[in-house]
This record gives sequence, structure tokens and C-alpha cells, in this order.
Amino acid sequence: MSAPLLTFENVTKIYHTPKGEVRAVDAVSFDLPAGDVICLVGESGCGKTTSGKMAAALLRPSSGRVLIDGKDINAMRRREFAPYRRAIQIIHQDPYASLNPAHSIYQILRAPLVRHKLARGRVSVMNRIVELLKIVDLTPPEDFLLKYPHQLSGGQRQRVSVARALTVNPRLIIADEAVSMVDVSIRVSLLSMLRRLQTELGVTFVFITHDLAVARYFAWTGRIGVMYLGRMVELGPTPLVIEHPQHPYTKALLSAIPEADPVRTRKKDLSALRSVTVPSLLDLPSGCTFYPRCPAFEPGLCDIQVPILTTIGPRQAVACHVALRDQPAVFQPVGSRGPEWQDTQVVLQEQVPHG
Repeated sequence: MSAPLLTFENVTKIYHTPKGEVRAVDAVSFDLPAGDVICLVGESGCGKTTSGKMAAALLRPSSGRVLIDGKDINAMRRREFAPYRRAIQIIHQDPYASLNPAHSIYQILRAPLVRHKLARGRVSVMNRIVELLKIVDLTPPEDFLLKYPHQLSGGQRQRVSVARALTVNPRLIIADEAVSMVDVSIRVSLLSMLRRLQTELGVTFVFITHDLAVARYFAWTGRIGVMYLGRMVELGPTPLVIEHPQHPYTKALLSAIPEADPVRTRKKDLSALRSVTVPSLLDLPSGCTFYPRCPAFEPGLCDIQVPILTTIGPRQAVACHVALRDQPAVFQPVGSRGPEWQDTQVVLQEQVPHG
């Protein structure tokens, strides 16, 4: 098992606004081994994008630590941090806004290569750009070199964004809703391309999405972290989170996924939420922040005590009083996955769908 490339240690991010304090991320902890993938899933405002920005060192946490290779990236000196700055790249949500409309595709991909001295001479730069376009399936490359972003489709623009991220040979890519603004018809092809990059190039991914169906497809051999109002409410291997969800919020997200098979639809737990209104981050409920909407709410418990993300057995962690009470064995969470994860990997490999 490889050492963690990225680690969140009790990370909190607070914004101070004229209306009051906004706790965008609240005591989130997880680790991500090199070459692995974690999907952060949740509704808008749950803190997943803020977490991604802190992982990329674009934001500093209010408390807690973000570690890269075991080193606090916000405590590094500028010269020490320089190699990590290049090793962490972001694929933004909007392919229409993330590319300079005044630059051709050649100019967009050439800039980081020249800036970081990763290619010298016109021939070397051109060869690398052609190679990158082939990696992201923009072929033949000659058809795209002199085009401008407005001449490409949304899916093609997003592939250019991926190619730009790959110019600096990153170790960690943070994909923030990277496929949410492209047509459904090409979404799977983009996800398949990103999975291929993870497998062939060994790139580590933090994949941010609001869609559990997308997370299920992209991170079947990785993990899913479900976030709600800044807190991590469930964390575990994707097959376990999808097939055996523990938190009522995770179950609600899964029930919202459309199914083509009516038999599977009838088997879903379609328990209605107590409320469809999401509480304001300026006025969070006491205790469990999900209790005003939770169908399993128990007065005197859920509205008083804050549930702690706690490991159930060796594989899955949940922050829910009711779920923890119903489990035969409870273990306090650890910062990294231990030797027992190797047994889990065998189970996952047997469950990975083919085709």
C-alpha cells in the first residue's frame, strides 16, 4: 500500500461575512494514496469545491492541516513549495470560461511547457503538444492546433483543459465538476478518458461531483466521501457506499439516481425526507445538521449531539447516531487505511464491472 499523497487532518475553513460566520468546511479528515481516487459528493454548498481548493493550496484552511507527502503545504516556504505547486493541477467545471478565448489551442498548451522549461525548441514543443492531444483523444492533432476555444464543442474544450493540466506532468489532479457542463452523450467518454489517465499515467484524482451515478462510474475501485453542509458524513470504498449506504443522506442521494430497471427502482428505499429545505450555513442546526431533513431523526439525540465520523469495521466510516447504534462493532477512525484494506481490495476487484 503506497503512502498518502494527500492528507486532510481535521481541516476547517471559515469565511467571515457581514451577515456572520460561514463554516464552509468543518473538521474534514481523509487521506489519498498516490495513484488512487476519491470522489467528494454532495449538494451545492456542502464544501466539496472549497476542499478541492484547499487541496490545491488556492485557499488556506482556518484550522487543521493539508499535507502533501506528509508535509504541510501551507507551512512551506515558497522555494520548498514550488515543486508541489506544479504537481497539483485543477480541471475546472466550466470549459467555456477556463480557456483564454484569444489564444489558439497551440498557444494554450505551449505556455506551461515553455514557462516551466519542460520542452526546449519549437520542434520539441510541437511534438509534446501533439502527444498531449493524442492522449486526450483529440485526433488528428493537426486539426486542433490552430483552432480557438470558440471553435470547439464543450467536450473538446474540456479535453483541452485536461491536456493543459497534463503539460506539467502532475501527480494530483482535482477535477471540479469536470463533466457536469458537457452533453450527456459525451460524458461517459470523458470519464473513460480520465480513468485511463489514472491507470496508465498513475495520476491521483480528487473528483468533485454532485452526481453519485458519476462517482459510482469513475471511482468504482476508489472511495467516495459524502459531504453535507461542510462535514464528511460517510466515507468508504465505492462499492460499499453504493451497495450498503449507512447515512440517511447517502441513501437519499442514491434514491434520486434514475434507474432503467424497474425492479431495481422498486427495491430502492424511497423514504421521503422530512424537509426539502437545506439549512443556511449562517444558521446551522444544533447536533447533526441533517436532522431537520432526516427520516430517521430521534428527538433528544440527533438534535443535541454532533455525530463524529466513526469507522464501522475496517472499511466504512459514518457520522450518524442511528447508524452507529445499529452496528455490532465500532472503531474510532484512523488517518490512513491500514493492512485490512488489502483484504478489501480483493473484494473490490471481484466486483468491478467489465465493459
